[in-house]
Amino acid sequence: MSDPYFQTLFAERIGGANYGKGTEIYKFEKIKRAKRRALAEFPQRSLVDFGIGENDAMAAESVRARMVHELGLPENRGYMDNGNTAFKEAVARFMHRNFDVELDPMTQVNHCIGSKPALAMLPACFINPGDVTLMTVPGYPVAGTHTRYYGGSVYRLPLLAENDFYPDFKSIPADIWEKTKLLVINYPNSPTGKTATREFYEQVIELAKKHSFVVVQDAAHIMLTYDGPPMSFLQVPGALDVGVEIHSLSKGFDMIGWRIGWVCGHERVVRAFADVKDNSDSGQFGAIQNAAAAALDDDSIPHRVREKYRRRLEKLVEMLTRCGFKCEMPGGTYFLYTPAPKGLATGEKFENAEAASQYFITQHSIVTVPWDDAGPFLRFSVTYEAADEAAEDQLMAVAEERLKQCRLVF
Repeated sequence: MSDPYFQTLFAERIGGANYGKGTEIYKFEKIKRAKRRALAEFPQRSLVDFGIGENDAMAAESVRARMVHELGLPENRGYMDNGNTAFKEAVARFMHRNFDVELDPMTQVNHCIGSKPALAMLPACFINPGDVTLMTVPGYPVAGTHTRYYGGSVYRLPLLAENDFYPDFKSIPADIWEKTKLLVINYPNSPTGKTATREFYEQVIELAKKHSFVVVQDAAHIMLTYDGPPMSFLQVPGALDVGVEIHSLSKGFDMIGWRIGWVCGHERVVRAFADVKDNSDSGQFGAIQNAAAAALDDDSIPHRVREKYRRRLEKLVEMLTRCGFKCEMPGGTYFLYTPAPKGLATGEKFENAEAASQYFITQHSIVTVPWDDAGPFLRFSVTYEAADEAAEDQLMAVAEERLKQCRLVF
């Protein structure tokens, strides 16, 4: 097929004249293809899916009922632009109740249509050509992608096991610090499951003031914290002076697909985000914002979600340990991040985590997500579909039987 007349018009940021001609396959597309192959070649064998990264349950019944009610209200029919007052006030109550953080709902809170758009828009507030965004890897790439769109560059900070899955700030060269505008962090961390300590956040705040950059803390998994009470970056003294925190109702409230979250923190950064947002979208549907406000006022919802995934993770850690994996209960998220096996007792070697992941999918119908950014690791998610604890136990038993048949070498 010949190129369209506008082939040379594509922006360089997405590939320029070569856009659409690449043959590289994205990691998650490889997983999808391998899943289809496993289902086609072994139709009698169930798929044990630890790869899904989104909640398996619907939003709470009370939240869905509130949504139905809100759908019938005429005041929700219009554009919501930078959010409605009810949602912002509910956020302020939530942050005060859970983290003892005082926020002005009118100036220090703004809603977003999920955390992904917020991470895409914040670079527009700060990045000029030549500027740098510091980002941890492995991790969510959106802020880095948009940094490059604006002519900036990304300096990657590997999250290594030997550094307890924290970035090594001492390794950053002086010339990088001079150009740094943003630091994007994510705790509880996806995919490592690491939670932040107060001391870590204090270090981040000190560095932000010393090197004059803005901190963006992605708190999407904050309510899925297991090693202590959930901790907000903003509850650490000085944090409100240096940045913002992004929250989402997807993970902790079973509201995947509702596309609702918020940015909160320093008033001037929130205002800049609101200005960019005003030129990017017209706000989330008011009925969703009001239903989300009701969810935020019900602390029993994130408690139930957290305890379910804690239970599932504990079962997964026990099962994988019996199969030879070196793993322990994560501090947060619904992910377990563990070193990938090196091969099989038969002599077959895995050159990286992706090879191990493909072997599990195609040969044993077990889905995991590989990460090779900072060493070969596999991510297991406990968001698989299971109606009750008996179904969870059955799935664990099936996975254990198949994994033990592999005779893995670590």
